[in-house]
Amino acid sequence: MLKVGVIGLGWMGRIHLRNYTEMPDVEVVGVVDPDEGARQAATESFGVAAYADLEELLRHKPDAVSVCVPTVLHREVALKVIAAGSNLLVEKPLAATAEEGHEVVEAARAAGLTLMVGHVERYNPAVQRVKELLSEEADDTISITIERVGPYPPRIQDVGVIKDLASHDLDLLRFLTGSEFKSIYAVTSTSLGKHEDTALITAQMENGVLANISTNWVTPYKSRKIQAACKSKYVEANLITQEVKEYSSFSSYDKSYSVREWPLVYREPVKEELKDFLGAVRAASQAPIRGEDGLAVLRAFDRIFECAC
Repeated sequence: MLKVGVIGLGWMGRIHLRNYTEMPDVEVVGVVDPDEGARQAATESFGVAAYADLEELLRHKPDAVSVCVPTVLHREVALKVIAAGSNLLVEKPLAATAEEGHEVVEAARAAGLTLMVGHVERYNPAVQRVKELLSEEADDTISITIERVGPYPPRIQDVGVIKDLASHDLDLLRFLTGSEFKSIYAVTSTSLGKHEDTALITAQMENGVLANISTNWVTPYKSRKIQAACKSKYVEANLITQEVKEYSSFSSYDKSYSVREWPLVYREPVKEELKDFLGAVRAASQAPIRGEDGLAVLRAFDRIFECAC
């Protein structure tokens, strides 16, 4: 039985809490949020102790906690959790800056604790199938295009669309290609608030794969799609419906191509992510999505904002 806690009861924090309470080998020893209404709702819905102060939770010495606070607070909260000796999953992005992220990674390493970053899209069954298809032949992938758009989310106040939405896709590019960024550029615009709400990001990976990310908060509907052009095939995935299609290469002989729809069993990505996190905690092993993975995304942010206009 692992003792766990959740810090921050926003949208994602509540999802973490629900999933933890559904696990038979987990005891939720407490949750933390400054909002009294959020604490009361958590207690009423899940029967857990709720605290206004982080120190009250840490006194229970949880084996693991989920850090689901606003991005600007990730470093401060993560360092307190590490100092208390608890393993931690920090929601993406790892921190507000690469410098802060590096500090968190080094602190967890020095303490011998498991640190996982919540780049949950890696656990989407559609993403995992795309990864399998792209890994079938070496040097087969030519380019990857990702679309992640939707309406403006009032819950996000501290960062723009790049750190909120594109953080998923910067991580996915590293995951799907198994390569680091060789070059990366972006253009952005701001129309709804103080942060950028539209971004077009173009990159080339060190293994030669070209990439493009289109993300915004000005589209009236949510869309999450991946398209990968390969020498031997073309792969298309809808991350919301968890559907994947594989197109054969075009035949110049009969002017046609075949289409294969890959059946997938729907799974809740957050649940799979938390199972892996707790598995790593039990084994005292490295997390599947390491602090260094989160740090790579933060460093990509720096490169993007240097050139974005």
